Amino acid sequence: MKVLLITPPMTQLNTPYPATAYLSGFLKQQGYQVAQRDLAIEVLLSILSREGLEQLFSQIETNYAAVDDEDLPDSIYNFLANYQEYYHCIDATIRFLQGKDSSLALRIATRRFLPEGPQFDALEQMQALHSDVLAQAFGVLGVQDKAKYLATLFINDIASAIKEGVDPYFEISRYAERIAASNPRFDDLYAALHSPEPSYTETIVGQLIKQYIAEESPDVIGISVPFPGNMLGALHAAKYCKTYAPDCKVILGGGFVNTELRRLKEPRLFEYIDFVCLDDGERPLITLLEYLQGKQHQLFRTYILQAGKVVFNTDAKLHDIPQKDVGTPCYTGLPIDKYLSLCEMLNPMHRIWSDGRWNKITIAHGCYWAKCSFCDISLDYIGHYDDAGADITVQRIKSLIAETGQTGFHFVDEAAPPKALFALAKKLIEQDIVISWWGNIRFEKTFTAEKCQLLAESGCIAVSGGLEVASDRLLALMKKGVSVAQVAKITKAFTDSGILVHAYLMYGFPSQTEQETVDALEYVRQLMHNDCIHSAYWHRFAATVHSPVGLNPEDYGIQLIANENVLFAENDVNYIDSVQTDHDMLGLGLKKALYNYMHHMGFEYPASFWFDQTVVETRIAEDYIVKCLY
Repeated sequence: MKVLLITPPMTQLNTPYPATAYLSGFLKQQGYQVAQRDLAIEVLLSILSREGLEQLFSQIETNYAAVDDEDLPDSIYNFLANYQEYYHCIDATIRFLQGKDSSLALRIATRRFLPEGPQFDALEQMQALHSDVLAQAFGVLGVQDKAKYLATLFINDIASAIKEGVDPYFEISRYAERIAASNPRFDDLYAALHSPEPSYTETIVGQLIKQYIAEESPDVIGISVPFPGNMLGALHAAKYCKTYAPDCKVILGGGFVNTELRRLKEPRLFEYIDFVCLDDGERPLITLLEYLQGKQHQLFRTYILQAGKVVFNTDAKLHDIPQKDVGTPCYTGLPIDKYLSLCEMLNPMHRIWSDGRWNKITIAHGCYWAKCSFCDISLDYIGHYDDAGADITVQRIKSLIAETGQTGFHFVDEAAPPKALFALAKKLIEQDIVISWWGNIRFEKTFTAEKCQLLAESGCIAVSGGLEVASDRLLALMKKGVSVAQVAKITKAFTDSGILVHAYLMYGFPSQTEQETVDALEYVRQLMHNDCIHSAYWHRFAATVHSPVGLNPEDYGIQLIANENVLFAENDVNYIDSVQTDHDMLGLGLKKALYNYMHHMGFEYPASFWFDQTVVETRIAEDYIVKCLY
């Protein structure tokens, strides 16, 4: 029995999403034939080529034939007017972003090689304020990085033309996200799947799926859906799997499925899918393969369609595979040398998500803290903690280096456990294993200056962690287990060790006031100005049905607006807050301020400066963070 595992569009372009690699390594360990393909990167590479641009130009020209030039959207006008330049540059630029032609950086950096469209406007605005912004970001000799940044803007201009010109669902790292996320009905996705004419992107998906099936002749196809923005692409892939291999069984799983399809009742989904598996994929998948071979009569955490109704099947006698036994991720079959290293932002920490090749690996399953009230701690991927052990992790690291030739690692834990990190760091140093690694942590007291230095010596280049609402009252309410002062000390210990720090930020938590929001921005301003954190991102709080907030709303002063008759996706849930605050207005100001801070601008302005409406002044002393540090 042969299994083909597929990652649907769109995911990050610089490195493979790890789900298929994890499952591939496990299934091979169990003796199965396994192939894997990254549909996300291959769709993009099909588009971002001379042949792809010819097709794009032809379709956009047809779609806008009756529109006068002055009425064209900026992205469309720019693409059509400069098409020959895009065509001339595209193949060489992609090779450069794949790390195959570093000499081209010298031409790109002159800003005379690539056509510059609307995506370059933000750069021009920054340079209007600070004429040396590129020199400040990249220095005199940072030609490769500067060229990578300019090439990324070039790619984004093409993406904008695709979105406005031929495919409104298109985005570089997601696809049709809004019609999948927390949508109780399948109607929008179903309509998109039955469009009279296939979309620009769907046509490419169909061609690639036909190619994969011809190459691999699979008996089973597994499609992992990490995020809402992958769901439509996954269903397009499944549709063409059924077209070109009607006898092949198609399985759906992944992060989106695990969080949003836990009350699945929609039979129409099974026009394209045979099975839907929840949570960790190893046990459900191996049980399903045995079921298909007649070796097993019961499924494990799997939805199927029986007599026209969606039925959930599981076997209470079975259990998940321990973390120590899941095996080493396997990247065979994925085009490691074709991924694109992009530079989406000048900030050195923020760019790590889109730049560099990172082998993905997990130190421990789940979260060792598992208390935060905004988090889905009732679900298995958070609540079930299982540490593999330092020796096993080191062996997996060695195996991945041997297979991929890459020494960059992203530890994809929900929150890497400190003790396990310290043990791993010591073994890496003792065994003289040279890697560069980064991952997500909690800003807790065990990360002393000494321990941070240990992590740096083992190869740690960056960490990310949650400061969330940056309010001690709200941090206590959400059971985060940290305070603003503690975060300041811990992050400074990391930065003093030469480790970049990213902070996840949140606004709009239940009962959060305007005063607390403005104060939170002042804390963030001081943290960034004092080199405690290098980058951050503001997320709007969303109550989810699997979190303590969603499960016990009365504890947080909110009233849920329940989704009735959920047939498809359910995660975010609307609510009425007992405290009325204009979070929409505040969110715009928070993001504007943070964008400037990450480009080393605007620290001299008061927190209230960034909001379009008059807001309260901060109550936080200007030297609060300094006093926390010294």
